[in-house]
This record gives sequence, structure tokens and C-alpha cells, in this order.
Amino acid sequence: MSHPTHHHASLAGRTVLVTGGGRGIGRAFSLALAKAGASVAICGRHGDTLDRVAAEMRELGARATLALVGDVGHEHDCRRIVDEVVEAFGGVQVLVNNAGIGMRVVNESFTTHPLPFWKAEPAAWRSIIEANVMGPFYMARFAVPHMVDAGFGRLINVSTSPVTMVRKGYSPYGPSKSALEAMTRVWAQDLEGTGVTANALLPGGATDTDLIPGAGSSRRGADGQLLPVTIMDEALLWLASDLSGAVTGRRVVGKLWDRALPVDEAAARAMPPVAALPSIL
Repeated sequence: MSHPTHHHASLAGRTVLVTGGGRGIGRAFSLALAKAGASVAICGRHGDTLDRVAAEMRELGARATLALVGDVGHEHDCRRIVDEVVEAFGGVQVLVNNAGIGMRVVNESFTTHPLPFWKAEPAAWRSIIEANVMGPFYMARFAVPHMVDAGFGRLINVSTSPVTMVRKGYSPYGPSKSALEAMTRVWAQDLEGTGVTANALLPGGATDTDLIPGAGSSRRGADGQLLPVTIMDEALLWLASDLSGAVTGRRVVGKLWDRALPVDEAAARAMPPVAALPSIL
């Protein structure tokens, strides 16, 4: 696994909560933050996986680690998780809403044989909405007041490419991420003047995680070759650092981040222009 090349001194000791931190992109985020010297709490539904990642983070230099079992789709779990992080770390400065459920719960072959929306099981549909829309809301609802009180915070919501939001057969996963981006833009306005920012972070293509069906080198996303799970690490560290303080309500694309550039130039390149009149249709 490659690791970030830029160093952000402000991340040393920063308190970060990563949802879905036990595997895939969440694990990559957690290890990158640990290497930067942050105090990292991770949550997820599988305690053994979380414990292994926590051990890896300690080896990489995390100031402190915390592994908490819980389901972001359950409001009471989210409240408990934030309370435990605040008690252990003295606060929460960065929330990374990474946990989510993909299309496989609706249709195992969604990348090759799209399923019409009316044939989806309501329970599967509901599970995606609860994890991908309600989960970030619950976590932010409990974490953001601590940030506002402290006058500083970073809210980072992991999204997907706009084309995925409206791709045939990708309902409700695609729409759940369009909702998350709309929420991010609204939250950024709600938080104006508080010292807390809200931004969306996305890979720029399908990543090599278990959200994509299949096995081995033949696995492909709808757009082709899968991106590595570390594709957003650099952008994540920048968003969690002091350097991104003037940026809010933006979309940051990991695939567009050029590690060869100075960090300010790389960040500017990774942010598409803001649409004055955003539209799905």
C-alpha cells in the first residue's frame, strides 16, 4: 500500500473519527491519518476487523486509537460512538463519513445486468438509504455540535462520481450519494462562520473494494479498471488539515490529485468548479 507524500503538521494529535474504518477505503484513510500522527477512532460492524486496523494504526504512529462497534444506520449507535470518542479524546475535530452500503445488497450482478428499480426488494433499498443518507446525518448531528462549540471542525463526506448517481440500475446507491452531496452543500452553508467546514470527497471512479462483485483480475467497475483504495488519501489529509480551512461546500476528486505538485496546486486541480445552478437532470 502506498502512503501519502505530503506532510501536514496540523494533523499531529488531531482527533478524527472514521466511519467504516475497518476495511477498504476506510482502512486506507485510517492508516494514512495514523501515519500523519492523528488520534484516530474507527467504527464499524465487525469488532475483530476494527481491532486489527487499530493495531496497524498504532504501528504507524497514531497518537491514540479507538475501535468502536456500531451501525451508522442506527441513531442510538451513532450517539454512543460520538460520546465515546469525545470521552476518550476530549473532543472530535474531524468526522469522515465513509461507511456505506453498495448495490450488491440489491443486485449481485449490478455492474453487468442492471435491475429495474421496481424489482428491488424494499428492505435492501431501505438498508442503503439508512447507511448512506441517514448514517452521515446521524453522525454529523452528534459530532458537529462539539466542533461548533470548539470553533473548529472538518466534516468530510465520501461520495461517488456524478455519472454513478444517475447510472441505469444503480438505484438507490447512486441517488443516496446525490443526496449526500446535496446535504454537504446545505451543511456548508449552515456552518458558515462557525469554523467548521463540510466537503465531499470521491475517488473519481470505482475503487477496488468489496462493493464491487467478482474476484481476481477480472473484476471491473462500470467504467473499467478499478482504482486503488488509497486514491483519496492525499486529498483526505489535506481536507482534515488546517490548509483547507477556506474551502467548504466543494467536491474533491482523489483521482485528480497530482502528488507531484505542491499541495495547494494539487488541491486546486482536484476540485471541479462549483456549478452555480446544480442539476441532476
